[in-house]
Amino acid sequence: MWVPFLFLLIGVGLGLLTDFSIPELYSNYLSIAILAAMDTLFGGIRAHLEKKFNQQIFISGFFFNISLAVVLTFIGQQLGVDLYLAAIFAFGLRLFKNISIIRRYIFRLPNKK
Repeated sequence: MWVPFLFLLIGVGLGLLTDFSIPELYSNYLSIAILAAMDTLFGGIRAHLEKKFNQQIFISGFFFNISLAVVLTFIGQQLGVDLYLAAIFAFGLRLFKNISIIRRYIFRLPNKK
């Protein structure tokens, strides 16, 4: 269970040490893709705590959510409409809901033991 956190720390450290920047043209795409990935990640953590985790659903949901969010952003930019706001709203709500449920599971664990 500690291995993902170790690699998260390594990734954040490498990201802070490099001088890599994203062009402004792609900033909307990257931000919505990161939000979709975080939503899927926290949904997977929630499913694991509820003992309902399925790897196929997690992997397919990860790529489908990111793809859908990027496609909405692209279509919105082509039409001149901010369609990515719909994805931000949906993923944002789910993200905060999953985090609150995870928090409840974490605070319940010591009481059950």
